[in-house]
Amino acid sequence: MSPLVHMDSTPEGAVTVWINRPDKKNAFDAATIAALRQTFETLHGAEGVRIVFLRGVGGAFSAGADLSWMASAVEWDEDDNRQDALELAHMLKALHDIPALTVALVEGPAFGGGAGLVAACDHALALVDAKFAFSEVKLGLTPATISPYVIQALGPRTAKLLFATGRVFDADDAWGFGLVDEVFEDVASLEGARDALIAEMAPCAPGAIGDAKALVNDFVGQKLDKGLIDESARRIARRRVSPEGQEGVRAFLARRKPSWVE
Repeated sequence: MSPLVHMDSTPEGAVTVWINRPDKKNAFDAATIAALRQTFETLHGAEGVRIVFLRGVGGAFSAGADLSWMASAVEWDEDDNRQDALELAHMLKALHDIPALTVALVEGPAFGGGAGLVAACDHALALVDAKFAFSEVKLGLTPATISPYVIQALGPRTAKLLFATGRVFDADDAWGFGLVDEVFEDVASLEGARDALIAEMAPCAPGAIGDAKALVNDFVGQKLDKGLIDESARRIARRRVSPEGQEGVRAFLARRKPSWVE
């Protein structure tokens, strides 16, 4: 694994992915984006993983684009820029597609693409002094690559406001906007909430977690018609005959713990 990203795990199936550029406030460059994508894709097929935390080393989540990387891009043509942007887009999609529940743990700045990482996660916890911004318009740019995830998290009206103003906002505002789900006064409280989530998910079947997430991703915005009803029935039927479904129900009826609970 690249030194720009490292990963640790617990016996309960909790993984933490760390962005490891503390001297740059964990800002992106091409190598960091590639390392994150590789790490996220590795987690697509990882057995027994229930929850994935994303965090920055050194008390900063991610300050967005690295300045030297931005400087080099000024000289690129449109095709080069498109290919570069696709790398970030694929990395974000790889994060979005992790079957386990994904949780951003936000300390310090989460600007630009860093705020996009927060939006691409399923859940977000932040320290009260965390700061957020989609400041691309102040550079004559737009937050195009991260926009699908931000719009989904915030809704179109709030996304328009924050994209168009580029304003910096704090964790309480991020909670009000829907970008963050809980705000904490100190690191100990943040990590206590992390540990509580790990404990809460320990009894949950890893494969069922992924399928439950897929229900939301696949069904959101769909018309409630015969096709959707049939598909929902098909999915629960498939789960009932799956090894996890069989083991879980049999364990419940026998009043014992299922095999995935340590």
